[in-house]
Amino acid sequence: MENVLVVGATGTTGKKIVQLLKTSQYFEPIAMVRNEHQHVEFLAHDVKTIFGDLEKEVLRTVKNIDKVVFAAGSGGKKVKAVDQDGAIKMIDASITGKIKKFVMLSSMGADQPEKSEVLRDYLKAKHNADEHLKSSNLNYTIVRPGSLTNKVGSGKIKFAKSLNEQGDITRDDVAQTLVRALHDDAANKVTFEIIKGDTLIDKAFETIV
Repeated sequence: MENVLVVGATGTTGKKIVQLLKTSQYFEPIAMVRNEHQHVEFLAHDVKTIFGDLEKEVLRTVKNIDKVVFAAGSGGKKVKAVDQDGAIKMIDASITGKIKKFVMLSSMGADQPEKSEVLRDYLKAKHNADEHLKSSNLNYTIVRPGSLTNKVGSGKIKFAKSLNEQGDITRDDVAQTLVRALHDDAANKVTFEIIKGDTLIDKAFETIV
């Protein structure tokens, strides 16, 4: 079993990632939490935690960790501090901690943030974090979903390095995609976009190179 640190474990998508990891035969989730209330909540579900804050020092959070899923988000409140600088801190800590793989939840549009007026600051932050990860020596997968919904997942996606179309996707399917990307043989050092589609997630990964 590999220890997987879930950054953003307390968020809606993060909780789904933790649940999937909890039922996996390959991975043990370690939820990164900021306070005692969150710690107790995960403890009640028999999930290990570690205290960490993306606005502070995070190096200690990667001790005894094999892989990292970064699914944290500020919700637009602290875009630079969390979505950009917090992500960069986690990447740097992962380099020091010799993490085997870093899976990043990014966003469609992060490749060209200047094209969006409404989300420009957020997408620029995601872009900068993604570029920092790409330029590191870490093994990584960057997943850029369309608009997230809370519908029940289908286990199917449409994917490409660049889809050239807008679309939405369930948090369930995003979480499944991120967990699938954790495997050693899956989508190493690649970036791709996903929206809802007709291709089974496992099948999609067979063609992502």
